[in-house]
Amino acid sequence: MGSEFVVCEPVSLERAETATFRTHQKIPVILRPCNREQVARAMSIACRNGVPVYPVSSGKNWGYGSRVPVVTGCALMDLSGMKRIVDFNERLGYVTVEPGVTQQDLYDELRARNSKFWMDASGSSPRCSLIGNAMERGFGHTPYGDHFAQACALEVVLPNGETVRTGFAGLPSARAGQVYRWGAGPSIDGLFSQSNLGIVTGMTIWLMPAPEYFQAFFFQSDREDGIAAIVDALRPLRMDGTLRSAVHIANDYKVLAGIQQFPQGENAPLVPERMKVLRERLKFTRWSGSGALYGTRAQVAEARRLLRQALKGATSKLQFLDDRTLRVAAKFTGLYRMVTGLDLTRTLELVKPVYGLLRGIPTQQPLGSAYWRKAMPVPADPDPDRDGCGLIWTAPVAPMEGEEAARLCGMIERRLLAGGFEPMISITLLTERAIACVVSLTYDRDQPGEDEKAMECYLALRTELEREGYYSYRLATPALPAPAADSAYERLLRSIRVALDPGDILAPGRYVPRV
Repeated sequence: MGSEFVVCEPVSLERAETATFRTHQKIPVILRPCNREQVARAMSIACRNGVPVYPVSSGKNWGYGSRVPVVTGCALMDLSGMKRIVDFNERLGYVTVEPGVTQQDLYDELRARNSKFWMDASGSSPRCSLIGNAMERGFGHTPYGDHFAQACALEVVLPNGETVRTGFAGLPSARAGQVYRWGAGPSIDGLFSQSNLGIVTGMTIWLMPAPEYFQAFFFQSDREDGIAAIVDALRPLRMDGTLRSAVHIANDYKVLAGIQQFPQGENAPLVPERMKVLRERLKFTRWSGSGALYGTRAQVAEARRLLRQALKGATSKLQFLDDRTLRVAAKFTGLYRMVTGLDLTRTLELVKPVYGLLRGIPTQQPLGSAYWRKAMPVPADPDPDRDGCGLIWTAPVAPMEGEEAARLCGMIERRLLAGGFEPMISITLLTERAIACVVSLTYDRDQPGEDEKAMECYLALRTELEREGYYSYRLATPALPAPAADSAYERLLRSIRVALDPGDILAPGRYVPRV
């Protein structure tokens, strides 16, 4: 690679060993390959010499482990320098990228080309890798929000340095490699998602055609048990295709963290009685949600009618927003303040990033909630690792039933409040039949004893959720490897691992059990 792409400098290694919770793993060296050939040669050398390697894309895996390997002594392979957009097809709406291509990179490319396609953005950071998020099965906001479901034609470097391409992309002169996932015979794409069976160095991502019309919607409910009614009201619309994209619902703690940092003068944790006072003072509710409608104007109008009908009685407020109403609201904030005495400026500042995410525009605004308990203000360039933010994510999945959502939220809120933390919860109607509940356990790592207290609370929560059958779709480093399944399933995973990586070289301990 050249000495400039091999980092042994102690300060850089220490930064790479830092996550948003306490870690002990040591990294002896950082490798920064520039292309697939260098990745392949490095893995071949690592196999011959028995050196474990831990690959990351952008390393912005905050809350799940950042760049820190599962076990100590791994060479960190940083793929962020592989930033080529290899192919772009405007007619068929796909793009082929390397691991260093970020959400912001793709968004900028689409704008530069004046493309008629949208990307889907997660609510993490514009600097996050597209491939990294897809391989962790992350999700966003538009009808293309299931990121791994919109990917195909993986280029994968195996632990021994060989390269494979999945689907038709692995066949000579194949013309449908970027537009058809399966190819012929067994499909192996899923083997490389949330696993340590290969390093994905290239991927084709399908883009969403820009709709004729787009309208966001926002709703609120101040009922304590509101989450059950909302989920039950929206499920039929999600299942019959009226709602084509994910709908996000947040509890009051999550909304407050999006509005401001921990309120001065309050005792931690903020108990429900104090939250009622803050909700009244800051004008938000127990449950808030957002989503969007996409299609022709006629299709959106009909979906809007059905949505109003479904949420009647389940919510106290339902509002719709499009480009025109957003422009009008921004233009008349001064007049509105003069007439009503209320300032819309702050409301628009909070709404615009969410509105943008619903149309595939990345934003760093949600990342500010990682600074919830920090004494410092949220910086212009947030970096939770650098700034000592405490953040641990857990993401249990449940059936899309109101009763399930209410039970899950109740368990999480009780456990985190008992542990001394505010339970920040978002429920996402992720598929037509399942909800993903993303929980952020947020604290200040600079406060003595908080690391230990937070990890104790996290492990207790994870144990309780799994005991009740709620398993997370994505795991933080302390939860790895994945929970043990039946013995036959585990034997299958181990046999594949042994066949591909008998020396246990690639990301040992990550998802697939060690050899």
